[in-house]
Amino acid sequence: MTHRLHDPDRRTFASDNYAGVHPAVLDAITVANGGHQVAYGADVYTARLREVIREHFGPQTEVFPVFNGTGANVVSLTSVLPRWGAVITAATAHIHTDEAGAPERMTGIKLLTVPTPHGKLTPELVAREAWGWGDEHRAQPLAVSITQTTELGTLYTADEVRAIADFAHARDMAVHMDGARVWNAAAALGVPLREFTTDAGVDILSLGGTKNGLLGAEAVVVLAPQRTTGLAYLRKMTMQLSSKMRFASAQFLALFDDDIGIRTAAHANAMTRRLRSALEAGIADGTLPGLAFSQDSPANAVFATLPTDAADRIREQVRFYDWDRTRGEVRWMTSWDTTEDDVDDFVAIIRKELAR
Repeated sequence: MTHRLHDPDRRTFASDNYAGVHPAVLDAITVANGGHQVAYGADVYTARLREVIREHFGPQTEVFPVFNGTGANVVSLTSVLPRWGAVITAATAHIHTDEAGAPERMTGIKLLTVPTPHGKLTPELVAREAWGWGDEHRAQPLAVSITQTTELGTLYTADEVRAIADFAHARDMAVHMDGARVWNAAAALGVPLREFTTDAGVDILSLGGTKNGLLGAEAVVVLAPQRTTGLAYLRKMTMQLSSKMRFASAQFLALFDDDIGIRTAAHANAMTRRLRSALEAGIADGTLPGLAFSQDSPANAVFATLPTDAADRIREQVRFYDWDRTRGEVRWMTSWDTTEDDVDDFVAIIRKELAR
C-alpha cells in the first residue's frame, strides 16, 4: 500500500507544475484502463483525440502525443527544419533558457535569440535575425518560435501572432508556438484555441497539458502539414513515442470535454487577478512598501519586485521562485487548484513581511 507523504492541502505560488492531476483527468485514466488496446497510438482513444483536435484546430491537423514540453518543442522544431536550419526566438524563450540546450544538442539546429522587453517577438524584432539566406557561413533562419503565454507572463493577441506569421511566411519561414500555457492564453483572450493558432498562421503547436492538470502528457499538433516532414519518425528518434499512448490521449480528451481545459485555465487566471488586485490595493494605500510590478498579468503569472530580504522571509512560508535576484524580481504563479483562501493568505503574509 502506498502511503501519502505530503500534505494534500498545502499549495504554493512557485509553479503550475506543482499542482496535482485534475480529478476529471484521473477519472479519464481510470476509464481508459482495463483490457488491451493496440500500443503506440493505434488505440481508440488516440483515434478519438485526432477527431477532437480536428474539430478545434481544423480538418487538416494531426496530433502526436508526447511525454513532456521539451520533447514537444524538439520534435516540432526538428520537423520543420533541415539540419542547417535556425530558429529565431525571444532571448527569454523556454527553448533557450530552460531546456538544457536540448533543441540544439538533440537536433543540431541553431537558436537565434532576440532580446525582448516583455518576452514577445514582433516582425521588427524577428527581422534582426532574419537575414543571410544563401550564405553558407550562417545557419539559415527558417523558423520562428513564439511562446503563448510568454515566459514573462505576457500574451500575444491573434493579430500579433498573425503579423509574425505573415512576416515569416513571406520569407518561407515556418512558425512554431510553444503552447505550454496555451489554455491560459485562450481563457484570457476569450477566444477559441484556433483563433490565435491555425487561423493566425501558426504552422505547428506544442500543446501543453501538464501545467493544466494532466499527468505527464503534452502533444505536438501539426496545423500546416505541408511545412513538416518525418514527424512520426522524429518522435520515436527523440524518445517521445509512448507505448501506452491511450492514457495520454485520454487525458487530453478530458481537457476538451465540456471545456474543462478552458475552465480550469480561466480559474487559474482569475486567481492571478485576485492576487494582483489585492496587491495593487496595498500599493495604492501605502501598506505594501517596496512592492512593484515588472510585467502585466493577463493570465496566471505575477511578476513583481520587492526587497530580497522580504522575499526570502515570505518564501520560508510559501514557496516561489526568484526570477532576477539582482533586480529583486520574483514570479508568483497560480494554478487550476489555487483557491481564494490560498490567495488571501498569501497576500496577508506579503503584507506582514513588507511591513517589518
